[in-house]
Amino acid sequence: MLRRLRGRSRTSALAALSLLVPLGRSLEAQTADNAWNSERALELIALARSLRHDMSVDPEFRSYSAEARGYVYYFLDRADTHERTLVKTDQIALDVYWRAPRDTRQRIVGLRDEKKLPTNIKYHLDHLTVVQDDFGDRIHLGDGDEVEAVIHPVAPASDSVYDFRLADSLTLTFAGPTAELRVYELQVRPKDLDAPGIIGSVFLERETGAIVRMNFTFTPASYVDSHLDYIRISLDNSVWDEKYWLPYRQEVEIRREVPLLEFVSGGVIRGRFDIRGYRFNPELPDGLFGMARVTAAANLEDFQFESGLYDQLDEEGLGPTPALDDIRRQALRVAGRRYVTGLAPSRLYFPSLTSVVRYSRSEGYFNGIGMSLRPGGSLRLKTFGGYALGRRKPHASIYLGAAEEQVQPHLRATWNDLRDLGPIKGASGVLNTLSALAGEEDFTDPYFASGISVAHSLPVTGGHLQISGHWERHRSAEDVVTEDGASSVRPIRRIDDGDGLWLQVDATPRPTGRSSPLPSATLRLGRFEDETFASALVSWEWRAAPRSSAFNVTADVHGGWVGADAPAQMLFLLGGRHTLPGYDYRSFEGDRMALVRIEVTQAILTPWFRLRLFASSGVTGLERDRLPQDWTGETTDGLKNSVGAGLGLGWDILRLDAARGVNGGEWEFIFSVNHGFWRWL
Repeated sequence: MLRRLRGRSRTSALAALSLLVPLGRSLEAQTADNAWNSERALELIALARSLRHDMSVDPEFRSYSAEARGYVYYFLDRADTHERTLVKTDQIALDVYWRAPRDTRQRIVGLRDEKKLPTNIKYHLDHLTVVQDDFGDRIHLGDGDEVEAVIHPVAPASDSVYDFRLADSLTLTFAGPTAELRVYELQVRPKDLDAPGIIGSVFLERETGAIVRMNFTFTPASYVDSHLDYIRISLDNSVWDEKYWLPYRQEVEIRREVPLLEFVSGGVIRGRFDIRGYRFNPELPDGLFGMARVTAAANLEDFQFESGLYDQLDEEGLGPTPALDDIRRQALRVAGRRYVTGLAPSRLYFPSLTSVVRYSRSEGYFNGIGMSLRPGGSLRLKTFGGYALGRRKPHASIYLGAAEEQVQPHLRATWNDLRDLGPIKGASGVLNTLSALAGEEDFTDPYFASGISVAHSLPVTGGHLQISGHWERHRSAEDVVTEDGASSVRPIRRIDDGDGLWLQVDATPRPTGRSSPLPSATLRLGRFEDETFASALVSWEWRAAPRSSAFNVTADVHGGWVGADAPAQMLFLLGGRHTLPGYDYRSFEGDRMALVRIEVTQAILTPWFRLRLFASSGVTGLERDRLPQDWTGETTDGLKNSVGAGLGLGWDILRLDAARGVNGGEWEFIFSVNHGFWRWL
């Protein structure tokens, strides 16, 4: 097993850790020690408990002061994808004080923030401060509104509440004067998983029982707030002044959702603090400890931070750190695959706003409703059903799999699922509904699919890989709004009706904050009716500027190929909004496609207005002779280019653009919503 623990100090600190190797003991002894509540595990917890008490009454350790620097991010995420949307960033500077036996005080000396989207979120004080004394004997979070009085794993009589297991015996090698340090990892779980408590690991120094690290989450019964999905915490301590084990790095992640409704995304608060600059036994005024536990200096915005507001985010992104990700995996193992969440086991479920109500030429009005259930363990069941009033046919879908879809096998089944040719969408669902209701353009080229798929997702270096098998029956759509279809700007394209069976591989990058290309790919191989087919679609996205910059450059590239025997619904369509603006919408067809889009933006009145300049270049080619009715077979006949300009309004949520096709195109005026919100809409 590999582990890495980190720390630093002014005179002696944890700088690098070596390979963690088992200590030499007999197999029988190790097996006995690895049982829950073994004699050795309970001895180690008693040792940690004793040291914790002795440290608070050590006559040579009277007080300390330190500095803490940290970031708090608030963002939205989708549990079933890797999409994360930053809403707000806070940067905090703290002065930290401690006096024996257990007096603590913190003073906020610097604070600045910036909103990327409108929000009125207000944090509890302990979201903006650090944990001292490893929480004490009772763990409180959110001033008691989130977690209230959960017993600490090394509190007095904690072995009557928790089970402990010696999971590993590790040797750590230091780069400083201390040659090596031996550490035990103890797994912790409540004796009653239905009672308040923590689930995770405590790392203890072998000789003294000092707490080096704590990684943990909570049982569902621990959560006071019914909005809480989970809270995950990682606390790292380091040896300071060669003898005192005190805070070094801390991370917390808190995720919330609406209690009775599962809708698209949850809100996540993630904080990370580094503690440094310790001074031991300074003379601290008595008046300091007569004040509130947390105070704030005047003119917080005048503090000179050593790093930028987005430096950490631009380097690491919003993805979970290894420590927080390990907490999730371990909690599932220790809890016996029981999904540890504070949310209700059954909730209403809506995949998007337009899954509730929408309007299109192929369905008329559609209304739907769904349910999300957790029947047991980590299993999740999501069902959704609806009815298309114009088409007079129902829709249904079902998902069955693990609660965390990203890394688990799952099954999906659909009946009369509305699909769109493409593969690049022309508008969000809400905008398409409004446009169709107004008698303007319907930006979909619809068809319907029924079938079943089985998929398995797993993490790989730099992202995730999903392998899936599909059986589907495809049927052409019809205009059901008027009898003769006169209200449709464009006729509905027929597809190749029939049954298909294929294997699909999707490679998706893990989002980071770095300005580097993010490639993704989808590969298919299978049979449709009596023909064998293959297809490939590859995309890259690149961001040239950090989040802190008012000036940004982004570029994305798409390339695709479809075999000659693939069904027509797998062909590519370009033209018009979001592909080649200034040309007729989806007027170019092809079984080969390449598209490059570049966008430059500059804030001119933050956050209300953002100037946008963009350009597109694309090409399609077509080798097949056979196409269904209503397909023209027209290609770009070489490169087609577009240029345009516009304004992003209100945090760049709404966009007003004007574009022109350069090679024989015309002017086009486009109203749209930021692509980051399309899955919600």
